[in-house]
Amino acid sequence: MLPVDLPDAVRDALLAPLVDHHCHGVRRDDLSRAQFELLIGESRSPAPPGTTHFDTPLGAAIRRWCAPVLDLEPHVAPAVYLGRRQELGAGEVNRRLLQASGVVAFLVDTGLEAPDLLSAAEMGRHGGAAADEIVRLEQVEQDIADSAAVAVDYMDSLGEELVARAARAVGLKSIIAYRCGLDFDPSRPSRGSVIAAANRRLSDPRERLVDPILLRHLLWTAVDVARDRALPIQFHTGYGDADLDMSRADPAQMTGFIRALQPLGIPVVLLHCYPFHRQAAYLASVFPHVYVDVGLTLTHTAAGSARILDELLELVPFHKQLFSSDCYGLAECCHLGAVYFRLGMAGALGRRVESGEWSAADAARVAHMAGSGNARRVYRL
Repeated sequence: MLPVDLPDAVRDALLAPLVDHHCHGVRRDDLSRAQFELLIGESRSPAPPGTTHFDTPLGAAIRRWCAPVLDLEPHVAPAVYLGRRQELGAGEVNRRLLQASGVVAFLVDTGLEAPDLLSAAEMGRHGGAAADEIVRLEQVEQDIADSAAVAVDYMDSLGEELVARAARAVGLKSIIAYRCGLDFDPSRPSRGSVIAAANRRLSDPRERLVDPILLRHLLWTAVDVARDRALPIQFHTGYGDADLDMSRADPAQMTGFIRALQPLGIPVVLLHCYPFHRQAAYLASVFPHVYVDVGLTLTHTAAGSARILDELLELVPFHKQLFSSDCYGLAECCHLGAVYFRLGMAGALGRRVESGEWSAADAARVAHMAGSGNARRVYRL
């Protein structure tokens, strides 16, 4: 899989076990073609009549790299691939693909838990790896909004529940980019404004939280918990599904909040970032507590991901880059995230070694840091 002329030390470092610091559960059930295709893209909509989601970079990558894991030739037709998937059954497919990824630890965002998704513990068992939880803040808030009677109960219960959930987790995560954008007011909201907003919220608690005041209150409550427990906070940035307003998902827009957290020493982890990965690399280069990955970008850009990883390495400090697959629903995405991370890093590191810019030892060290070492340090694994 890796270039034949890659120095042995670099090859060994890239093939070492990875820490997938951000992923979700994969489906435990057998999938129809229609169900499978809905999970290939971020649109969550069927392909137009007469077309298929297999005609995408990710669809082609599945046929190239996942087919051999299921004992098929590369590039088999989609129908052949899906037929083999059905023949093996979801459990065997998940075990093969998760284990083929070479991931030694999964950090699982449990905010999308559902009966048809593997739990964090099951992801670990199927993948033959360790597994820990990342707590999604907005899901905790939804649980509290569903049960709180009055605004004061809402505020007290939110803090208490975050403390309880954080005690079992290795990190926290926010999807505020989806809810109000990353250009939010970075200041902590006043108690009075939170009570007024909470009263409005509790009048219709099943609605998705989009109130900027309550989202900021949620973030700052999480900051208090993260500071006390020395936990990092992840933020979705950049590429995502159709619910996202991409123009408000540029991580540079949350610079004020990042700056406010610097004295507290709380690690801020910017997820995915594309097409703002250069802005993210800048933030990681100037703020000591900021870390980045390109996450699901690896799978969705597939062969193009090598260029994106190379661009990230233009500026990002090497001790600030992490690996994640952001797999959701399909174990294929976990395997492909690992494949394209290794291929992309091999190309970027190999070119630097060949040109004499880096030594092979330098390149191997960077590969180890990005693949697992940085995540172990940030999440205290």
